[in-house]
Amino acid sequence: MEYKGVWILGEQNKGIIQTVSYELLKRGKFLSEKLGVDLVAVVLGYQISPKELNKLIHYGANRVIYVNDQIFQNFLPDPYINSIMELINKYNPEIMLASATSTGRTVAPAVAVKCHAGLTADCTGLDIEEGSNNLIQTRPAIGGNILATIKSPNHRPQMATVRPHSNQPLEPNPGNVGEVIYEKVKEKNLKSRTNQIAFIEMKDESANIQDAEIIVAGGKGCKTEESFKMVRELAHQLNGAVGASREPVDLGWVKYPHQVGLSGKTVSPNMYVCAGISGAVQHLAGIKTAHNIVAINNDPNAQIFQVADISVQADLFDVLPILIDKLKDRKVG
Repeated sequence: MEYKGVWILGEQNKGIIQTVSYELLKRGKFLSEKLGVDLVAVVLGYQISPKELNKLIHYGANRVIYVNDQIFQNFLPDPYINSIMELINKYNPEIMLASATSTGRTVAPAVAVKCHAGLTADCTGLDIEEGSNNLIQTRPAIGGNILATIKSPNHRPQMATVRPHSNQPLEPNPGNVGEVIYEKVKEKNLKSRTNQIAFIEMKDESANIQDAEIIVAGGKGCKTEESFKMVRELAHQLNGAVGASREPVDLGWVKYPHQVGLSGKTVSPNMYVCAGISGAVQHLAGIKTAHNIVAINNDPNAQIFQVADISVQADLFDVLPILIDKLKDRKVG
């Protein structure tokens, strides 16, 4: 059997294509161009407008396969998994990528089992092996201390989930031309053993760290849990989220969902302010797509300064109180 094409699982919410879909298209475009094959976005939804579907073409897809049914108004695992399996059996893609979101983490492993295929989860890098055309999948291992390189030479499709925000989408090009294919799946594949009765949004301050426009992160240089409160206060004054390197999490100053880096979250804020963070490679991997990095550190040789857009070589205990006071004064004024 011949397998051909690179697929990405597009995600939508209430008919709006989510940003993680465009991020995946950039990954998929790189792979499809190396293989000389089409890049296909697969979307399951209900009454998604042609304009919204065409955005996937503007962001790099050659084709969009769209299954429209009311069952896809909410995410239900059974219809998603069974419908994707039907499409895979029809088209035989060589590679399928999903984002490591709650949707991707639910669907991709189940599809991989049904396909008797391998799956590498939470990848931060993807490439094509010269000669074999195998998918080379890179992901953090052993608590983020090493990067593992994995391939699945004997089974197709080759499947991986990709860490959200580990790369920026391509710039959209409205001039891109592609095809939207409207597919129907068998009625039996639309049945669900579960139903959504409510959706409760998390209110925890860590819930929005990956979507935050501003993040203030602290590292071991904060020295104590009490001092780490300055990081929280600066984030509050900037209407931003709180981040941290691994050490404050290990020490219990802040909960794990705030951790940024290979063993934590990958973030892409407009501004990333880091105080007392030296810039270990594991942490830098989590902020490489941040637009503007402001680093505060008293060590002139700190690695964080190599990637910072604004470098402040000073003691955070001198700088943060001033910033906080100035922001408070500005709000009062």
